[in-house]
Amino acid sequence: MAPMASVPSSVLDLAPVVPVVVIEDAADAVPLARALVAGGLPAIEVTLRTPAALDAVRAIAAEVPEAVVGAGTVVPAAKVGDAVAAGARFLVSPGWTDALLDAMRASGLPFLPGVSTASEVVALLERGVREMKFFPAEAAGGRAYLTSLAGPLPQARFCPTGGISAASAPAYLALSNVGCVGGTWMVPPDAVAARDWARVESLARGAAALRP
Repeated sequence: MAPMASVPSSVLDLAPVVPVVVIEDAADAVPLARALVAGGLPAIEVTLRTPAALDAVRAIAAEVPEAVVGAGTVVPAAKVGDAVAAGARFLVSPGWTDALLDAMRASGLPFLPGVSTASEVVALLERGVREMKFFPAEAAGGRAYLTSLAGPLPQARFCPTGGISAASAPAYLALSNVGCVGGTWMVPPDAVAARDWARVESLARGAAALRP
């Protein structure tokens, strides 16, 4: 068996691109994860949006040790314990509340709470959190908004997610306050439905090479 991939203290340092995947059938989890890892994307965010999601996290954690599987869409706070029990190695939420933030911090795992405004960023900085998910990135102002935040709030670093494509990702990655981006373009629904893992691997390989 391959050695388990290590997890840095920062989610932002796992990989330049983090695939954000929605898994409808837990049987797809392992071959999908293997394709992404083979393509150079070991960090995989499985969103907790489907009944199969936690089983998918369990399967990847157990059978694809080279992957660093995380749980996304972690809301409400009670979901944190479910994600940890399933074997998630990092946590991502679309937004945050005090209760959710406390639960993620108590988990001991790296985590990215979601923000979309300067006030939310300041509130997290006051709580000692410097790494965040910027969501929904394109709808919330995109690269221009993140560039504007870098001046007054240079200590904050982001993983923008939401509407980012292979074409736009390099411009995000070039920003001083962006550590990585989240995206779905390397896991198109038609490829997953067809179980075309070779195509997923090829798209992942392209994504892994995007850092400018």
